Amino acid sequence: MSPDADRPPPRRPTRAETKARTRRLLLDAAARTCARKGFAGASVEEIAEAAGFSIGAVYSNFGSKDRLFVALLKERASEQVSRATKIVADAQAGDDPVPALGRLLANAADKDPDFAPLQAEFWLYAVRNPALLETLAEELRGPRAALEDLMVKALEHNGARGAAPADAVATIAMALFQGLLRQRRIDPASVPDDLLGQAMQWLFAGIAAGDTAGAPGPGSTDDTSAAADPAAADRPEENR
Repeated sequence: MSPDADRPPPRRPTRAETKARTRRLLLDAAARTCARKGFAGASVEEIAEAAGFSIGAVYSNFGSKDRLFVALLKERASEQVSRATKIVADAQAGDDPVPALGRLLANAADKDPDFAPLQAEFWLYAVRNPALLETLAEELRGPRAALEDLMVKALEHNGARGAAPADAVATIAMALFQGLLRQRRIDPASVPDDLLGQAMQWLFAGIAAGDTAGAPGPGSTDDTSAAADPAAADRPEENR
């Protein structure tokens, strides 16, 4: 009897597993094809062929090339947040994790140089298609929400807990990352590895300083006006 006779037959993948594998292959094929030809230049047929499927697989899994690329953007953004989370988790207790995030920028700029131009190309395409723009915004809210948790920790470490809303700081952090990523592609020497971390430190220092200074108290506007016009204090209230 063959030794293989006692082995159980290989388990057939479930429908969900098959669907996940198909989506994975299509996303990878879209990344490769769009990197080579640009978003506008890559056709659904080329993407499907590169993944080993018919164009029907693209439409049944994503609905359109636009939504396929939105899913790819969401995945890349989520990966960057996951890497940032790991950097923070690996930092020594008590250390400021922000400077280490500069490695994230260097990694994204140098190991995946094609993706920043694709992001820029798709952004331009999306702003001219309002329905797609809302879809893109919705998909990217998840990664930004995950980034909020890191911003809460960074604010706390820099003595600015509660001084600024974490969701707003997360939005600024994403904008800094994307802007510096594009600038590094244009002029690498102008964006050294540690610049993102330095920029974030400046941001948190400003937030902390603003919180320490405090907001003007009630009635400060009237006081300022009186100081600017000393005669105003002597005039009757109704004439001021």
